[in-house]
Amino acid sequence: MAGGKERSMKALKEVWRRAENALCADCGKPDPDWASSTLGVFICLSCSGIHRNIPSISKVKSLKMDHWDDAQVQFLAKHGNAVTKATYEAHIPIYYYQPNYNDCQVLREQWIRAKYERKEFTEPGKQLPYSDGVKEGILWKRGRDNGQFLPRKFLLSEREGCLKYFTKHDAKEPKINVKIDVINATFQPVKIGNPNGLQITYLKDNKTRNIFVYHESGKEVVDWFNAIRSVQFHYLKVAFPIASDNEIKNRLTRNFLKEGYMEKTGPKQREAFKKRWFTLDHRRLMYFKDPLDAFAKGEVFVGSRENGYSVQKGLPSGTQGNFSWHYGLTIVTPDREYLFTCETETDQLDWIAAFTSVINQAMTPQEYASKCLDAALFPS
Repeated sequence: MAGGKERSMKALKEVWRRAENALCADCGKPDPDWASSTLGVFICLSCSGIHRNIPSISKVKSLKMDHWDDAQVQFLAKHGNAVTKATYEAHIPIYYYQPNYNDCQVLREQWIRAKYERKEFTEPGKQLPYSDGVKEGILWKRGRDNGQFLPRKFLLSEREGCLKYFTKHDAKEPKINVKIDVINATFQPVKIGNPNGLQITYLKDNKTRNIFVYHESGKEVVDWFNAIRSVQFHYLKVAFPIASDNEIKNRLTRNFLKEGYMEKTGPKQREAFKKRWFTLDHRRLMYFKDPLDAFAKGEVFVGSRENGYSVQKGLPSGTQGNFSWHYGLTIVTPDREYLFTCETETDQLDWIAAFTSVINQAMTPQEYASKCLDAALFPS
């Protein structure tokens, strides 16, 4: 009996050590130590919790703590991540966002349910709720002035290349009508205070406008997210006909590189430092008085090193402004220096790393056109 158990454990470890099973099948996290005995995939602890919520599809067990009998081990050996992915991820639309282990719960859960429960990617040309070029429905939107979330009708149209929302369900004219190519969408459950919270940003008069929405259904809000990506993808295919699919995919919605509080001073560098919420959206650094403000109080363009931009640890000697946080950093641009302080050394180093990653990238022609957003849009 003991010998059979040892044999099964040895066989399990051999399957587990295969290169294809070194990352979680669902989020890519290294060293997964759970597996589904019904699907044959190796998954991480976090994803195993999602699988556990769909017991009709997936039965999960720990690879370290649970017993696996011979039949279950043979099933894992026959399947594994590569074989299972070939079935359940055979026809993923290129625009569909595949979350990783750093993404929020609702994205990862709906990705797992889309694969195994709804089997959205097993057949070519399958009609999907985010793929037909139009989406209409209700999202709960945060009021710009009162902060209340109220139901609003949203309409996304590939034919018109825009996203609209209406303050009343029967309204004929939209409150906003935004071109799809200036829209970004990113999940912000913590900031919005809702697990299905989605932040939609767009450019208005060359400034960033934020809209905060959610839906009670995780599936519905993720469908909206992927519908935006779908419409963007097809719009950009027409706008840039010689670009590859992967090049266009990289221009779809993006997560912010970093967000958080820092203190800032004004252009004279003698004013008192004020605590503000900062968002780094690739080359756009924006600051807000409150994380849920509709408009940024200021924006600055962060260019490349070869164009005279750099980030330095600490503040220039002799800085006169009063500040309560003591971990400083300086953004150097061709026109001026921007001074910030962080609450902790960890925050300081994280911000420096984020700025460095942007500054080390060469600028595109489109980014050169955005340089006018520099000091003029970063008031004191």
